Amino acid sequence: MTAPLRDDMEIEVPVIAAIRTGDRYAFGEFVRRHEAWVRSAIYAVLGRTDGIDDVAQNVWTAVWQRIGELRDPRSWRAWLYRLARNAALDAGRETTKRRHRGPIVGLEAAAHTRCDGPDESASRNEKSKQVLMAIQALPAIYREPFVLRHMNDWSYREISDVMGLPVDTVETRLVRARRLLREVLVGRIGQSNVTGE
Repeated sequence: MTAPLRDDMEIEVPVIAAIRTGDRYAFGEFVRRHEAWVRSAIYAVLGRTDGIDDVAQNVWTAVWQRIGELRDPRSWRAWLYRLARNAALDAGRETTKRRHRGPIVGLEAAAHTRCDGPDESASRNEKSKQVLMAIQALPAIYREPFVLRHMNDWSYREISDVMGLPVDTVETRLVRARRLLREVLVGRIGQSNVTGE
């Protein structure tokens, strides 16, 4: 799950123009190219995986209906991120207390690229689950930039642009997110090693 390169910002301008004319093929291609990071941005706000499909559907519906509101097509990524973020915030407000914790789309596959035996695979699954739970537990102000940086490979500048934060603030939040994750994971992994889980 990587963010588009800066050159891709310009490449999307004619695609956006085509979408504005009602070109469903162009819209489908746009969705296909950016679905992964939009879903990841939604996860960064929600902090959980249940509901991501519904929120993503709402985001893409909003894109289709509101593409004419995008004043500068070169700023499409910040505009799309705001749509995704706002849709996720709305969904978070409507959430019931029931929570289902599952894998982030794409992350689980990336965590299992080697062929291991059953013991190694089970151990890796447990560690992946612990990492996901730790990420989900991060406060949103740290989770959002962390997911964009470490799961989407966005630069500090790209995160700064879409979140409307100074680069120094992004860097500070990432440092704090890593520190919080390290503290939580050292406790969890150490505890499971002691208890034999």
